[in-house]
Amino acid sequence: MNKFRRLFCTGKFMTTVAANLLVATAIMSGCSSNSEKIDRYGLVTRNNPHVTAIDTMASLTVGNGRFAFTADVTGLQTFPEIYSAGVPLGTMSDWGWHSFPNTEDYKFEETLKEYDFGRGRQELYSVQFKDDPRKKAAADYYRVNPHRLHLGALGFDGITPESLTDIDQTLDMWNGVINSKFTSAGKKAEVRTSVDPELDLVAAVINDEGRHALTLRLPYPTGKHSDDACDWEADSLHTSYIVVSEPGKAIVKHTLDSTSYFITLHWDGKTEAEKTSPHTIVITPDADKWSITAQFTEEMTGNMDMNAEKVIADASDYWQKFWNEGGVVDFSHCTDPRAKELERRVVLSQYLLATNCAGTTPPQETGLTYNSWFGKFHLEMIWWHQAQFALYGHEDLLARTLPWYEKAEANAKAIAERQGFEGVRWMKMTDPSSIEAPSGVGSFLIWQQPHLIYLAELLYRANPDTAVLNKYYPLIDKTAEFMASFADRDEENGRYILKGIIPAQETLKASETVNPPFELSYWHFGLNTAQKWRERMGLERNPEWDKITSELSHLAAKDSLYLAAETAPQTYEDIRFTSDHMAVLGSLGILPASPLADPKILDNTFDWVYNNWNWDKTWGWDYPTTAMCAVRVGEPEKAINALLMDKRTNTYLPNGHNYQDNRLRCYLPGNGGLLTAVALMTAGWDGCEVENPGFPKDGTWDVRWEGIKPLP
Repeated sequence: MNKFRRLFCTGKFMTTVAANLLVATAIMSGCSSNSEKIDRYGLVTRNNPHVTAIDTMASLTVGNGRFAFTADVTGLQTFPEIYSAGVPLGTMSDWGWHSFPNTEDYKFEETLKEYDFGRGRQELYSVQFKDDPRKKAAADYYRVNPHRLHLGALGFDGITPESLTDIDQTLDMWNGVINSKFTSAGKKAEVRTSVDPELDLVAAVINDEGRHALTLRLPYPTGKHSDDACDWEADSLHTSYIVVSEPGKAIVKHTLDSTSYFITLHWDGKTEAEKTSPHTIVITPDADKWSITAQFTEEMTGNMDMNAEKVIADASDYWQKFWNEGGVVDFSHCTDPRAKELERRVVLSQYLLATNCAGTTPPQETGLTYNSWFGKFHLEMIWWHQAQFALYGHEDLLARTLPWYEKAEANAKAIAERQGFEGVRWMKMTDPSSIEAPSGVGSFLIWQQPHLIYLAELLYRANPDTAVLNKYYPLIDKTAEFMASFADRDEENGRYILKGIIPAQETLKASETVNPPFELSYWHFGLNTAQKWRERMGLERNPEWDKITSELSHLAAKDSLYLAAETAPQTYEDIRFTSDHMAVLGSLGILPASPLADPKILDNTFDWVYNNWNWDKTWGWDYPTTAMCAVRVGEPEKAINALLMDKRTNTYLPNGHNYQDNRLRCYLPGNGGLLTAVALMTAGWDGCEVENPGFPKDGTWDVRWEGIKPLP
C-alpha cells in the first residue's frame, strides 16, 4: 500500500452510519490533539508585532473586518507619503467606493466580444481590446470603475521622521489596540489606537507633551492598478467642508464627483476644528492628555459623542472573544526550530484576515489596507480568504459575506444567459455592484463557480440547521445548474468535458484548453455537494447531475503524471505549463479524493511538482496548495517545507502580511491559504484517522490545537 493509501482513509471503507457519525463528531467537537488547555493569551501575545524604527513594511492595522485603519509608528497616519511604497496607511471600508465621471458615455455592452468554443453558438465575454480604440477605452473604464476609496488620513501635524527617537510600538492583538510610544524633538508621546467592533470608527487616546495638532487629510483617488489610492495633488476635483462645528465636535463632508461621505469627529477639549487647506482639517488639543474619535459614514449619521476609551474597551471585549472562542494552534511544545516562525505566521494571519476580510462584500486581495486590481475583489480568491473562518470557529465572519451573492445573482444570471448557459455564472473580478470587470483572462475562469457551494457547505458543517439550508440552497441550486449546463457531452467518447476556459493555472489559453484537472475535480465535488443539499432539503437527486458526475472525464495523464490539461501533452517539457499556479495539486488537498483521479498518479505528480516546479514563478497561495496535497498523500515533512519555503512570494513581513513583489506588498490569499493548510494539518478531513496528519511523527512536532474543524 503506497503512502497515499496509508494516510487517506475515507468513509467509503466504513459503513455509512459509522462514517457519518465519525464525521459529525469531529466537525461538531473541533477537538484538540491534547487534553492540556492552551494558554491562549500567551499564544497570542508572544506573537504581537513590535516595531522600534520607521519600517514602511511594518505598518500595523486595527479593524473589524468591514473597516480598517492602518497606522505608522506614531499610531496614526502621520506619514502616508513615506509609507505609500511599503504597506500603505489605508482607511478603507466596505461601502467606500467611487467612479470617475463617464464623460464618453461608455456602455458595458461595448466590452463584449463573441467567441466560438464549439458549442454551436457565439458566446459573449467581457474582455479587453487592443485594436478598437473605443472598445479599449470602454473596457479600461469598467476595469477602473468603481474603485475602493481611501477615506482619509488622520495623523499628527508638525512631526517629521527625522525628529523621532525612542520608537516603541506594539500591536496588542489580544485587545485589538496599537500601543505606540515615541519622542519627537525631545517631547514624549504615547498613543493607543483602536477601531470600534461594529462602527466604521477609529479611536485614539493620546498623551503628547508636544501637544501636536491632528490633521485629517482627504485625498482624491488615483484609479491606478495598485497603490494607496491617494492623489494629494488633485485639489480641484473634489470638495471638503466642515458642515457642523462645535467645541470638541465637527462633521466633515467630502464630495468626489457623484460620491459623498461624512466624517464625524469628537475630541476632548474646547477647541474647534479648522480647515487650513482645501482638503485638510486641523484639530489642536488644549491639553497633553486627550482623545479623539473619527467615524466614517455614507450619510450624516455619525455619533458626535463617542468616547474613545469606551471604543477601546469594546474592541478589547471583541478581540478577547475572538481569541477565546475560535480555533487556535500552539507550536510552543515543538522542538523543530521552524515551529516558532510557523506559529507567528498563523497567529498574525488570523488577526489580519479578521481585520481585513470579514465584511459584507468579498475582500480584495490586499484587504482594507490598500488597493490592488483597481480596488476590486476577485471571486476566485474568496475561498482563500474566508474558508478558514468556518474551519477556525468563526463561521459568523464568513456568514457576513456570503449574502453578497444574493445581490449579485441578477448579474450572474445575465452572464450565463448571454453565453447560452443555464443558472448563474459567477464573475471573477468585480465590485459591490457585481458588474463584471472586463478581462482577457478573468472572464474565462470557472474555478470561482463552485466556491459558493464549498463555502456554504462549510457553514452547514459548522452549524447544521435548516436556517442555513434555506438561506443558501436556492443559490447553490442555480450555481450547480450552470455547472451542469457548462459540461459538454462528448458523445464519441461517452463522457462529459470542460472546454472554452482558462484554468486556475492561468498560463493556458481558453481556445486550446480541454479538461484541466483541478476544474474537473472541482466540478465533481461541486455537483455532488449540491446533490447533498437537495437531499437535505427533502428533494430528489437531480438525475442529470448524477449522470454528469458519473461520466465526467478522468484527469488526463502522460508518463504517469497528470497534465495541466488534456490538451497539454507537453506539460513537463514546456516551462509555460510548470509556472504560475500548480493547480493540478488542488485536485487533492483543497478537494477530497475523487474517482476521477488515480491515487498513484496523484502521488507521482505531487513528487514531480515538489521537486521540479518553477518556484520563482508562483504566488502566495501556491505554497499552501502544495502543503495540502502533501498532507493528503502522506508527506507531512514536505507540507511543512512547502509552507516555509524560502521564496520571495512566501515572505511574511513583521506585521504578518504575505509579501509578493513591489506591486503586491500584501497578499491576503496567502495568509488565508496558510490557515486552511494548517487546519488540514491538524484536524484532518472526513475519515482521516491520523492525529495531526500534517506533522512528522519524529517527536519534534508536538502541535497542540483547539476548536478547528476538519475539511471535507
